[in-house]
Amino acid sequence: MSVLGVLPFLKPIHLKSPRSSPRGQRRHTLPASEFRCLSPEDAVSVFEIEREAFISVSGDCPLHLDEIRHFLNLCPELSLGWFEEGRLVAFIIGSLWDQERLSQAALTLHKPQGTAVHIHVLAVHRTFRQQGKGSILMWRYLQYLRCLPFARRALLMCEDFLVPFYQKCGFKALGPCEVTVGELAFIEMQHPVRGHAFMRRNSGC
Repeated sequence: MSVLGVLPFLKPIHLKSPRSSPRGQRRHTLPASEFRCLSPEDAVSVFEIEREAFISVSGDCPLHLDEIRHFLNLCPELSLGWFEEGRLVAFIIGSLWDQERLSQAALTLHKPQGTAVHIHVLAVHRTFRQQGKGSILMWRYLQYLRCLPFARRALLMCEDFLVPFYQKCGFKALGPCEVTVGELAFIEMQHPVRGHAFMRRNSGC
């Protein structure tokens, strides 16, 4: 069974009515807004958005193209893309981690037996920024994680200036992260995730 089959909030949202042709026939159109897990075929589009979003700020990307492909092959179910009329406009990529706190190895490893979802990157296409899409996508991603039986919490690391954004999304700071990238230092943040049994009883997942 596909992920979309059991998670109704990931199904396409039709915000526009299909236009009619001159002959009155309904023309097939892409859904105006769709959320779905990413696949390796989405890697180039993901990297293009990420590169533009991060290189101008920090000079580097959280994930390079080969790393994006790596995670989308290993754990595509821990990613989520927002598509507008078939075009990727925002995304999240995660993997599993099996320790209490993130370490340098968490940047490249996926631990299948882990219960913590390490969120590597959230990025929004420049055309769609300042519209609240990052917050909406994170909310949907956390709702999605709550329906995964193995997920217990979400972890991420971010620079100081992004802490208020993630706090508004419900994350709490754990303190300085031991991971460094060049001269950059990060704050590690955590969000609790309830398991599948709770959600099945309470939200119909």
